[in-house]
Amino acid sequence: MLESLVQAFKVPELRNKILFTLAILALYRLGAFIPVPGIPFNEFANAFATGGVGMTMLDLFTGGALSHFSVFSLGIMPYITAAIIMQLMQGVIPAVGRWAKEGETGRRKITQTTRYLTLGLGLINAIGYLFLFKSSQYGVVFSTEIPEIVTDIVVVVTLVVGTALIMWMGELITQRGIGNGMSLIIFTSIVSRVPAAIFSSVTLSDDTGMGIAVTVLIIVVVLLCIPAIIYVERAQRRIPVTYAKRLQGRRQMGGQSTYIPLKINAAGVIPIIFASALIYFPAQIAALFNVGWLTSFANAISAGPANWILTFILIVFFAYFYTSMVFNPEETSENIHKQGGNIPGIRPGPATTAYIRNVIRHVTLPGGIFIALIAVVPSILFYFTNNQLIQAFGGTSILIMIGVALDTMNKVEAQLKSYNYEGFFK
Repeated sequence: MLESLVQAFKVPELRNKILFTLAILALYRLGAFIPVPGIPFNEFANAFATGGVGMTMLDLFTGGALSHFSVFSLGIMPYITAAIIMQLMQGVIPAVGRWAKEGETGRRKITQTTRYLTLGLGLINAIGYLFLFKSSQYGVVFSTEIPEIVTDIVVVVTLVVGTALIMWMGELITQRGIGNGMSLIIFTSIVSRVPAAIFSSVTLSDDTGMGIAVTVLIIVVVLLCIPAIIYVERAQRRIPVTYAKRLQGRRQMGGQSTYIPLKINAAGVIPIIFASALIYFPAQIAALFNVGWLTSFANAISAGPANWILTFILIVFFAYFYTSMVFNPEETSENIHKQGGNIPGIRPGPATTAYIRNVIRHVTLPGGIFIALIAVVPSILFYFTNNQLIQAFGGTSILIMIGVALDTMNKVEAQLKSYNYEGFFK
């Protein structure tokens, strides 16, 4: 792997993409520490420390930007929420469904609508955070040197612009970098919290002298789980396909056998990201309205048994939902038939479509259950131990980090092979 990484830097085009991606991610992390104008640092830090579990989890996905009330406080969550809404709308609104089938033109329409929706959600979240932190629950007093309405406008505009910048950075990485822009931003946010979590874990049990031992134990368990997660991420169910011999001009075509690879976890980390966005969306709504019962509801589903059950159900649901969005059995069956192929023992046409759909249904279930368990079990342990390292290295975090890392390495590997170099996976 290290040799392949060295080879990647020897290719000028690929080296420029990697350096460009690292530069954009560095700018993103810099923005996480640039505060919004008019924020009293110490007063806000003390007030934020009294927040609920929902705010703590939102801060995890922003890489600590929310706890500093920086220009990137809203993080990538407005974009993720907008993407979820657009995915759902494809099955609800016929016009949006037609966009998804129009190729590049339709994708541009969906992307543009997602951008506008992201800015709208960012505006709502920015106003909500402003009212929340000024409320009696937090009692933060912003700058008094200028009129209050001016300060409020500056805060809201700064947060919305920060959301637009994050979205732009993610698209730049996707278009001009190594790809996976939004996923890499989430990856960077989670990884940036690990050093502080390790320090917190070491000092948590200093009174018993077990802080270092507990920290080492957690890291060892995580390292042991990584191979199992990678194994499931790369596992496939292969459907054999045979092609009949046929004459095309003077040449004989076909006659070979191949297979359709169906991944056990075809949706990757998308179900976890979508589930997390939905579960912590009430916390964002509670920040807007600042209603007691709504805040209590947001905190209830952000941790504890309700959170575990909802997370499990939503991850399995989105595993099925996203797989059905990206893999069309009817289209696959039609393509096999057009190319003169068939699945041994299965009639062409509707029978092939039903067979493929049934295989997808059976393959997706264990993959969805596996990633749901990996996401929920560490949350249960964190609930009883309150160890920040378990939260930082929790199932959701570790699955996102591994999934994004594997996808990124696959993209770099594909570009390496185009230059006749060996990839990361031999």
